[in-house]
Amino acid sequence: MSERLPGNILFSEALSVWWRIGLLSFGGPAGQIALMHSVIVEEKKWLNEERFLHALNYCMLLPGPEAQQLASYIGWLLHGVKGGLVAGCLFILPGAVAMLGLAWVYVLLGDFSLVEGLFFGLKAAVLAIVVQAMLRIAQRTLTGRLKPLIAALAFLGLFIAGLPFPIVVLVAGVLGWLTAHSLMPGASPHNSQSPSDTRHVSSSRVRSAQLAAAICALLWLLTVAVLWLWRGESDVFTELALFFSKMAVVTFGGAYAVLAYVAQQGVEHFQWLQPGEMLDGLGLAETTPGPLILVTQFVGYLAAFRQSGLESALLAGTLGALLTTWVTFLPCFVWIFAGAPFVESLRGNQKLSAALAAVTAAVVGVIANLALWFAINVLFSQTRREGGDVIDILVPVLSSIDLSMLILCVMAFVMIFMFRWSVIKTLGVMAIAGAVSQQLLI
Repeated sequence: MSERLPGNILFSEALSVWWRIGLLSFGGPAGQIALMHSVIVEEKKWLNEERFLHALNYCMLLPGPEAQQLASYIGWLLHGVKGGLVAGCLFILPGAVAMLGLAWVYVLLGDFSLVEGLFFGLKAAVLAIVVQAMLRIAQRTLTGRLKPLIAALAFLGLFIAGLPFPIVVLVAGVLGWLTAHSLMPGASPHNSQSPSDTRHVSSSRVRSAQLAAAICALLWLLTVAVLWLWRGESDVFTELALFFSKMAVVTFGGAYAVLAYVAQQGVEHFQWLQPGEMLDGLGLAETTPGPLILVTQFVGYLAAFRQSGLESALLAGTLGALLTTWVTFLPCFVWIFAGAPFVESLRGNQKLSAALAAVTAAVVGVIANLALWFAINVLFSQTRREGGDVIDILVPVLSSIDLSMLILCVMAFVMIFMFRWSVIKTLGVMAIAGAVSQQLLI
């Protein structure tokens, strides 16, 4: 007998739950997914474990923030398009409001030594938090023999060979599809879904989801087209719309993978901000609820604040932040509403589940690449690239190591891994430690 979709949950009850999750979703994707699992599966029992993990694996395959997309997916399962929009938006809203306020504070006060010291300490905490997230996901994901190999190959492809993220994720998915029996040894070698499984989602819900996906896609494309025609290709707002729209399409592997791409492009290509400022933005995103990809709002704010020709730089920054958030998250609803009905109809398909599991394994390698990239940039003031046609490695200049930052990083790792402090507590203490260290050096 096939499992039925939850149908007796009041929308008002779900609304209060999504507000609670949005306000408490600290700690990055690992903590946010754990929070949703605790509330949706264990506390409310709205979905079972298998249904939750099936949705999570699909969201891991998508470009963009997997936790926000998972919330949208579950909201759609519970209450259709209305539920998906509310769940996804409420997951973003608290953090977006907080990030915008912090961006204002950053540009108004960031030149003062005390504020610089606070962010100096946050960088060390962020590095420890990223490593912790990598280890947590690895522990849950890298079972068997093939998945650790996929993760290692993904890391080498990204850090050593400089392969694009889409290629790494696509290869992992294909490998998982071809080796389904090895990746999913407990499953039947045949498609295990029963005929009734394809009728989990009503035709009316499928049609409404497809319509919602089309409307979101149209709004997204119109935004880019209007800016292109109105302000021109070289305008900072057009650049933001184009870049973050491209990011929404090509950056796979979840929030940490996206951050690596944004950091490298925003710092090295567009030169909207410095590596240290990117880490400052990530530190702000870590202190606020919601997906870590909200750091893109910080990037958009600084880019428009510094390069716009508008008379009010603060207004330009605010518009840049809002535009970035719009083009970053609107595509997420397109992927969910367009793909979730199809993915639901294939629950129990062994090959699809294996492909999704392989992508999740590759994500560990993606996060390892990000952690190493951040570590090099935060601990060393000078770097260089070495290699040839095939190899492209970021190498630190050892003599440029920052001893103060090294000490703070050691402190942050002790707090996270030995004392097992929470993310918020660690960030708070490290911010104070950074401010004190910088004052002592003045």
